[in-house]
Amino acid sequence: MDIATVIGILAGLGMIGFTIFTGEGAMIFIHVPSMMIVFGGSIASTLVSFPLKEVLGVVNVIRKAFFSDNFDGQKIIDQIVALSKKARKEGLLAIDKDVNEIEDAFLRTGMEMVVDGTEPELIRSVMETELSYTMERHKTGQQIMNSFGTYAPAFGMIGTLMGLVQMLTQLDDPSKIGGGMAVALITTFYGAVIANLVFLPLAGKLKNRSDAEVVMKEMIIEGVLSIQFGEHPNTIQRKLSNFLPPKLRKQPEGE
Repeated sequence: MDIATVIGILAGLGMIGFTIFTGEGAMIFIHVPSMMIVFGGSIASTLVSFPLKEVLGVVNVIRKAFFSDNFDGQKIIDQIVALSKKARKEGLLAIDKDVNEIEDAFLRTGMEMVVDGTEPELIRSVMETELSYTMERHKTGQQIMNSFGTYAPAFGMIGTLMGLVQMLTQLDDPSKIGGGMAVALITTFYGAVIANLVFLPLAGKLKNRSDAEVVMKEMIIEGVLSIQFGEHPNTIQRKLSNFLPPKLRKQPEGE
């Protein structure tokens, strides 16, 4: 679980809740019709923008923001370097059994093609195509979250306008104007909070995760092709370490 995501959302809700319930008239912030306008309207507009299947998959999209694989770049580099050492000593066919035990599906697919003797150009094409479609799937999830984040404040404003219209029908009773204005603004409050505390930050988190996965898979592609070309393990180590932050890089053996 990504603790930062959980802490961020809970801290934001906690601070807002504390501010509300330490003031007067806290219960006015609980207004079911306003919630229905913001959530219902956001969902409706998102359904117009995206296919039903993709919107229904939003639960899995949100899950990825809270639960996601942590990419251990150095571990993958170590695997690739170990395979390259064995391949240089015993030949590519000798690593067939090791390839079947690789946990990372993307790396395993690439190495299977290497062992099968597939041309380097075809290997790169196949792996880059898979990477491209992975990016597109991730992009769709980010767009859905951004859509929710865009539509929620808009429907908050719509709800406020509806409340103002209803309030204006009661101008003959000045005592009701203050309360009516407060209720009208609650919808805008809901829209702003849900967009800026949940949907837009989740979209940002999904983008960061996607970017990290893309870098890792680009590194794997280079590693797979380096093994096929028979490059020295230390050269592969140096090349792939460039994909990692400097503080996480490991020096090749013997240096």
